[in-house]
Amino acid sequence: MAKSPEEQAASMVVNLPEKTGKSLDSWLDLVKKSGHEKHGQIVKWLKSEHGVTHGYANLIAHHHLDAGHVEAQGSGRTETLIDAQYEKKADLRPIYEALRKKIAAFGDDVEFSPKKTYVSLRRSKQFALIQPSTKTRLDVGIKFAERAPKGRLEASGSWNAMVSHRVKLADVSEVDDELVGWLREAYEQA
Repeated sequence: MAKSPEEQAASMVVNLPEKTGKSLDSWLDLVKKSGHEKHGQIVKWLKSEHGVTHGYANLIAHHHLDAGHVEAQGSGRTETLIDAQYEKKADLRPIYEALRKKIAAFGDDVEFSPKKTYVSLRRSKQFALIQPSTKTRLDVGIKFAERAPKGRLEASGSWNAMVSHRVKLADVSEVDDELVGWLREAYEQA
């Protein structure tokens, strides 16, 4: 039976010492000391300076960056990450807040996980994301197992590979029953 991405990553973490000579914690210490903060920079550095294969370099980079998000949330900086996203896009913040309120009502297991440029929406796995893409447009990415794009529910295309569909919003009135229904469906599939 195929492993989930989470199970695959856990297996890779267990195998890190054998495959790379260092534990995940050791690699994370080295990455932190390197000063690299962008995913691509970290992967390139690990591959070129330490001979780590691409898959393991990618895993280490993700863990380093995710650890930063956990620290940010744990230290009360979750809102700071969101504030930074809307600092120059203040007109879009009411759309985000309306979405947040509707999605939070789905259940106690909804997790809002702010990143640098978007907020990941998770249950047991990511089911959507919210991103202020331009000064006048907020994009909602939704992950469906199978659903044909139709109308304003477009295919995500090259916009974001973590989701299958995208809905573009320019006004809080567009946070309607149709959009909330799509988000609930993706939440229930997660």
